[in-house]
Amino acid sequence: MSACTLNRLQYLVCVVLGLGWFSFAPAEDWPQWRGVNRDAAITDTNITDQFSDQILPRRWKVDIGAGYSGPTVAAGRVYVTDRGLPDSENEIERVLCFDAKDGQLIWKHQYDSVYQIGYRAGPRAAVTVHEGKAISVGAMGHLFCFDAATGDILWQHDLANEYGVRMPIWGIAGSPLVVSGLVIQIAAGQNDQCVMAFDLNTGERKWHSIDERAGYSSPIVIEQAGQKVVVCYTGESVSGLDPETGNVHWRVDYPPRNMPIGVPTPAVEGNKIFVSSFYDGSLLIEFDSKSLSAKRLWHRVGIDEKNTDALHCMISGPLIKGDFVYGVDSYGELRCLDLKTGDRVWESDQAVKRSRWATIHTIQHGHNEIMLNDQGHLILASLTPEGYKEFDRAALIKPTKLQLNRRDGVVWSHPAIADGLVYARSDTELVCASIRKEDHAR
Repeated sequence: MSACTLNRLQYLVCVVLGLGWFSFAPAEDWPQWRGVNRDAAITDTNITDQFSDQILPRRWKVDIGAGYSGPTVAAGRVYVTDRGLPDSENEIERVLCFDAKDGQLIWKHQYDSVYQIGYRAGPRAAVTVHEGKAISVGAMGHLFCFDAATGDILWQHDLANEYGVRMPIWGIAGSPLVVSGLVIQIAAGQNDQCVMAFDLNTGERKWHSIDERAGYSSPIVIEQAGQKVVVCYTGESVSGLDPETGNVHWRVDYPPRNMPIGVPTPAVEGNKIFVSSFYDGSLLIEFDSKSLSAKRLWHRVGIDEKNTDALHCMISGPLIKGDFVYGVDSYGELRCLDLKTGDRVWESDQAVKRSRWATIHTIQHGHNEIMLNDQGHLILASLTPEGYKEFDRAALIKPTKLQLNRRDGVVWSHPAIADGLVYARSDTELVCASIRKEDHAR
């Protein structure tokens, strides 16, 4: 048996044991942007509620190049993209696959990618792993589908050259979404090609939809009227699409005041969808549970980026818990809003220092939250209508300056949590640390 064949068999065993039968798995993987359901939520009961030290001890670390894309974890492997190491002679992007146990490199693929965008530190979108395939998209629209075990290219597209992309100022950022056997990508194509779908197995383009400028938010799936509906937050609207045809079931207008700048993934609770933008405030949508329709409930926006109303999120993703929304405003203000009205319930500056574009990535863990702020601190906390309650925090990863050369650097990439381990990246390294109870017993 060849090494390649053995490698494939080992990977398939990992998929069956780690992904296919959840009753045998100790905890969920993090196989795509913001986890299994793209909602930044986990249910692992073995995560500590107190750290053993002020610095999280690392299981391993590896050197990587710069990039904004967060890591993903599936079947014992970690996937991430970067801009190449500092000594790279050409402008390249790389897709990297590491062993989750020890950080050993399993495979990599690199390709030329000349950036014609702002914020040039590296690719933005997380790798999506689905049914033994790894799908990546670069900042300039290089879309690849790999064999997740070996790194062999199964199919690829150059979105910019093939479809006349109206390139967003900061490049392609939406992570690929797999639904109904299709890879759905915010592609930024001209005419009615803002969103595209490709056959997962062959790469054949199946449909294209929406004649709008693209934003930076990743698509998600909701259940509506007994059907799957793909929700796309573009640069001009929030729309619900048929995943098999691309037909638009409903559309709620959300035009930008200055430019398309929406980054956060829509938050969903029941039949409510909440979206937020740095310049354009917050929008709450209600979709009908019996028909394929939706309507705007409220939209609130402040005078400018400093005099905000509701939430003006930049990178941080908001979350809904019951009748309240929690999110990070334009200068790092952590806020709680009344979901029904958008009225502010409280504001806190304890989780991250106030600064323009200050960021906190928040993962819901049962009734509590795990938060990574832009200074690399992992925080255990609880968000309730009564206020922000911090249990503990520890340093996970050092900020770096290529993503943003201000305030001694930032950590802007979303972390991943799988099997009680947290994975985070900066412009120079990818790290793994345990947050399991047994590793933090005092």
